[in-house]
Amino acid sequence: MGEKENRLKFSKMFITEDGKNYALTFSLVCILFLLWGICNGMIDVLNKHFQNSLGISKAQSAFVQAAWYGAYFLMAVPSGWVARRFGYKGGILAGLIIVLTGSLLFVPLTKITGSTSVVFSFFLAALFVVASGLTFLETIANPYTTVLGPVKSGVARINLAQSCNAVGWILGPVIGGSFILSNTDKVNTSNESLYLPYLIIAGIVAVIVTIFIFAPIPDLHAEKETKLSSNGTRRERPLFKEWHFVLAIFSQFLYVAAQTGIFSFFINYVKDYMPPVSAELAQVLPQGITYIKDGLGFITERGASMLLAGGGFGLFLIGRFTGSIILRSTKPHIILGFYALVNIAMMGVVISIPGWLSIAALLISFFFMSIMYPTHFALAIRGLGENTKLGSSFMVTAIVGGSIMPMLMGWIADNYSMRIGFIMPLICFIFIMVYGFNWHQLFVHDTEPE
Repeated sequence: MGEKENRLKFSKMFITEDGKNYALTFSLVCILFLLWGICNGMIDVLNKHFQNSLGISKAQSAFVQAAWYGAYFLMAVPSGWVARRFGYKGGILAGLIIVLTGSLLFVPLTKITGSTSVVFSFFLAALFVVASGLTFLETIANPYTTVLGPVKSGVARINLAQSCNAVGWILGPVIGGSFILSNTDKVNTSNESLYLPYLIIAGIVAVIVTIFIFAPIPDLHAEKETKLSSNGTRRERPLFKEWHFVLAIFSQFLYVAAQTGIFSFFINYVKDYMPPVSAELAQVLPQGITYIKDGLGFITERGASMLLAGGGFGLFLIGRFTGSIILRSTKPHIILGFYALVNIAMMGVVISIPGWLSIAALLISFFFMSIMYPTHFALAIRGLGENTKLGSSFMVTAIVGGSIMPMLMGWIADNYSMRIGFIMPLICFIFIMVYGFNWHQLFVHDTEPE
């Protein structure tokens, strides 16, 4: 009986008050979450690859994230305008076509020769185009999940959709690392095969475009949640006065900064601080994961990318799935604050105790980061009504935090050490914790009439 009740509760997540069931539409939108998860996961192997192929520093390789997340910042508001002008479906198709175009650009770019700065700039430009298309998808898909059912289950729904995104984060490093990272002690210094993973993405997107042309994507609207004033009217509060929304943008900025810094330098950290294993154990592990030197087994770059995919993003996925369940019956802002608190402790271990324990703490941090992005998003746009699409576009601009953090961490790593660089995510998690634990008071204030 309990299992039957759970299935019934789950199905009700997609039924609106007028009795319409949007489970099919939700399933189609989840495909978009999977797509941008794959693309985001792929860029995390590019930092290490460009350090090898172009001979650039850790700080310089962070321009990958600067171009990627810079596109989110610049294109978020325009994508929100497109969504308001042409609806959810028009915005989704526009984003997919841009991603397809950017992915195909990698085919001719791998043939370009010239100075390091010229070659790097062309690759960054192609990444910017791909990310611009993904900005459309994120700006539209995230708030769209919150209206495909009851308001109260909006946070659980967006976290469930983001679980598909987490699957993409696992596949991304596997796809990218298989083509461009070395599986021996010799690094790959060529960009010749860099177009292959993006050719795969182009093929996937072409299929998705075909599906969405014929898919039912209704243009739904969110509810406005405010209390009536003394004269019985409901006044619109400007977005900049919605403090639960404004502070969510800053908290999301810091979260994406922390997440991107951890994801981007995971491979570097593992290569620097993972202790060697015995040659006997190294020989038992799958080929390409380790190499033997001086009678000991050391992890390869591809091995580190596999650990990122299976270990880090595997825990990220588990966190998303369990989070979508936990958030159905608990207060999302409390979970956000608690998860941030745990990650403060994990970053402390990463900084102060390099070795097996710090590698474990770094992996565990992925689990406790899992629900933060979608939960921020849902908490921010809660109660914005017709301003939801506009608010969503501003929330997506917060992703620009991901373009800044890798540069700071890369500079610290170049001048001090990689582990010291992780003090930056620790600082970010402190503010996220404060926001999470205080969200309810902010929201109650914002629902009061002015």
